[in-house]
Amino acid sequence: MSRSGLDAIADANGRFAVLAMDQRGTLRRMLTGAGRPAEDDDLKSFKVDVISALAPLSSGVLTDTEFGVSAVRAAGAIPEGVGLLIAAEPVEKEKYGEEYRNVRDPLRTAAWVRENTGDAVKFLVYWQPDRVAQEGEPDLAAETMDVVRAVVEDCRAEGVPSVIEPLVSFAPGHTPTDEERFEAVILSAKRLATLKPDLLKLEWPGGADGCRRVTEALGDVPWALLSAGVGYEAFVERCITALDAGASGIIAGRAIWKEAVDLDGDERRAFLADVAVPRLQGLVDVLAKHGTSWREVGA
Repeated sequence: MSRSGLDAIADANGRFAVLAMDQRGTLRRMLTGAGRPAEDDDLKSFKVDVISALAPLSSGVLTDTEFGVSAVRAAGAIPEGVGLLIAAEPVEKEKYGEEYRNVRDPLRTAAWVRENTGDAVKFLVYWQPDRVAQEGEPDLAAETMDVVRAVVEDCRAEGVPSVIEPLVSFAPGHTPTDEERFEAVILSAKRLATLKPDLLKLEWPGGADGCRRVTEALGDVPWALLSAGVGYEAFVERCITALDAGASGIIAGRAIWKEAVDLDGDERRAFLADVAVPRLQGLVDVLAKHGTSWREVGA
């Protein structure tokens, strides 16, 4: 029986154990930095290996159409019952000076995600939610709100869940303190929640208090924690904290599989089986004991 809405990417308890494997430029840089081949076929092969190993434990897989979807579908890497989220933000990010400027690719719609066998749209934005536009320059924060609103409305019209991933990005020349960054993560979540996306994929908001503030600010919008490449043990602790404070799951990648970029072929597959699979199983076990079903949040 097929599942619809957020249930398509959630487990039976309404929690998210989503494997993130949508990195494109980042993955190419990681492979190059490790001295590994990084041509298009190398990225596809990497994604097939990672998703083949980890998708069976996941409630959903997040990947891209450039190197992921066709390759992993051809390999049969996503089992029946595991949902597919597709990255719909433009591959090349636009900028105003040195700051990101968020736009939509008019071809990457909710219908396009459906056509590519996806169950949900993931849309990434970089922004500073409290940025004030100076005279003569664009209002980048307002533009971001407009772009996300359009994505959410398109998804709602098409009946496809919208998963919005805001990453806080400060103006050049300003190095934020940890407290400033955490406050920006919370404000970002609060502002975007007013647009009613189906799910927010959020950065770490600093601790238990920050996680509680996020949950309170979001109201009936559920959220999942991203890993941002932190070490596995640190991510487990963050997960427990976030889940106990109201999060509904995780959408995580590098904390689980990042060392695989140093390996090729059988060695890589052995690492994924012997290390990455137990890591993800550990996170799945955490989700069995912690967290709030998205259904309860949205009720």
